[in-house]
Parts: sequence; structure tokens; C-alpha cells
Amino acid sequence: MRFKPSLIALSVLALCTSVHAEDKVLNLYSARHYQTDEALYADFTRDTGIRINRIEGKEDELLERIRNEGANSPADVLLTVDAARLAKAHELGLFVPVRSKVLEARIPAHLRTEDWFSFSTRARVIVYNKESITPDSVRNYEDLAKPALKGKVCSRSGSHPYNLSLGAAIIAHQGDAKAEEWARGVVANFARSPKGGDTDQIKAVAAGECQVALANTYYVARLMRSTKPDEVKLMEKVGVVWPNQATTGTHINVSGGGLLKHAPHREAGIRFLEYLASDKAQRYFADGNNEWPVVEQVKVSNPALDALGKFKPDTLPVRNLAMYQVKAQMIYDRTGYR
Repeated sequence: MRFKPSLIALSVLALCTSVHAEDKVLNLYSARHYQTDEALYADFTRDTGIRINRIEGKEDELLERIRNEGANSPADVLLTVDAARLAKAHELGLFVPVRSKVLEARIPAHLRTEDWFSFSTRARVIVYNKESITPDSVRNYEDLAKPALKGKVCSRSGSHPYNLSLGAAIIAHQGDAKAEEWARGVVANFARSPKGGDTDQIKAVAAGECQVALANTYYVARLMRSTKPDEVKLMEKVGVVWPNQATTGTHINVSGGGLLKHAPHREAGIRFLEYLASDKAQRYFADGNNEWPVVEQVKVSNPALDALGKFKPDTLPVRNLAMYQVKAQMIYDRTGYR
């Protein structure tokens, strides 16, 4: 049977169109659950014509799903929060190394590895009750362990990645023994057993349930930007300290991602990662979700971040936060920081 030339041409055209259409797709697995990211994804599609198919879930669920899918996984890129979670994806062999002049030029070396990249940062600050605590008494993380704060400290669970990453940073800077001494001191100063999230700690400080707590800056900034009368009043009672400005700098954690080993749309995946380091995307992280850009020259317009002001961040390589997290968990378990 002979095909007419016109039919052959149409078949080739259809095949090319199908392949081209497939190239215009990105399958994103994301553990970021921020409504403001919708604008980020829509902007990428407008700029590139690449449609994003997104699956959202909890970090461990997504990692397990990608691992179970194996070589048949449709996922191109994984986005999540916390350096240790990104490192876990690396340890499971889920990421593939990416060489990109764009990413290497725009993202500082301490905020990237060979196969995953940070795209925004959040700092772990000390919040205090203005009526009962002076900022000079809580200038450093170490101050949270001093006897003067006995019965005055609130905290979320020590097993939460935000606190584990801080513990890992303390281990990296000061060693195991000092980190354990610090953790014991913090536990001895608890006003109550650890519970709730960072926003709950801020509210507890404002209410006088405790006088001091740790919180990530984007939770603080979210409350600062609130127009709800009760939250406006709440933030009038709370002060914020950038810890360890005279020493290591304030501990930061990251939100980031990487290209997955079996990505069916590798080119689109790399293009998306490079987009996340663009000025436009960096401003979305800052203005939309109160995170700091990793690209230093990007200017943002966020009244809460402006009000919080400049600070010296800890430049400990993000890979080190993962390196010491297991030790941090062991120390927290031994000291009762649960």
C-alpha cells in the first residue's frame, strides 16, 4: 500500500507538533503551599509558553512518590522548603547535577550545591515581649539558654526542620558539646512544652504566655502586613531581634529546588530553575511571601521587610545544615527538646 505524499507530510507534521507540544510542558512537584506562588507560575508560562502541571504535597510524601515512580516518574522539578529536605532528595539520588551559567552567576555559592539551588531565604529571629524583656538581653541565640530566662521561652517542636536546622548551624559553628549545653539551657527555660507553629509562638509572646520565642521572618512579616485589628494590636506588643550580629550572623534557611534525575522535560526544567533566579521571580518571593531574594542585586518593595531592616546573615553553606541535622535531632532527644 502506498501513502500519498500529502498524507506523509501531514503525518510528519502531526508528529512534530506532538513533540513540540510535549516540550511546552513542565511537571512540577511542589511542597510550597503559598497562594502567592500562583502568580509566579503564571508569569513563567506567559514568558515561555511552557505550561506547568503541578502536584502539591507534603515533603516526605513527594520524596517517597518520586522514589517509587523511579524511571517512569513524570516529575521534572521538585520545589520544597528547608535545606535538610533538599539534601534528603539528593541523598535518595532523586536530583541530577545541573550546570548553568545563569544559576552559578546569580545564586551565591553558599546557597547552592551541584544539584539543588536556593531561590529564597528566611531568617530565624528572636521575638520578645516589649513590656517584659529588653532587646539587649536576647541579642544572641545563646541568650535563650541563660538562667535569666527561666520559665520565659516558648518554642515549637524541636523535631521540626526549622529548629533542627538551627541546631545543625550551632553544631557546625560551636561543636556538639556546646550545642548540647545550649539545648539543655533552652529546655530548662521553657514556659510550656513545645507546641504549635511559629505564628503560635509569636501570639504566645504577645499574650504574655511566654516572653521570648524563635520564629521565621516570613511569619513575622505576614503579621506585620496584616490589616486585621487584632493582629495589628498583637504586633505592637512584640519586638524582633536579629541574633548573633556580632558573631556568626543570623541563621537562615532556604526554599529551593532541583532537576529530577528522570525528568522527561529536562530543558523546560532547567529553564524553570533559571527563571526562579530571575529578577522578576525573585521579587515574587519577596513581595508575595515575605522571603528574601537570594540574588543580592534584586530590589524589592515589601513594607514589612523594609521595616525589619538590614541584617548580617550566617553564610554557612546550606549543605552543612543537612550534614549536622541528625546530630541535632539526637541532641534534642537527649535534652528533652521535643
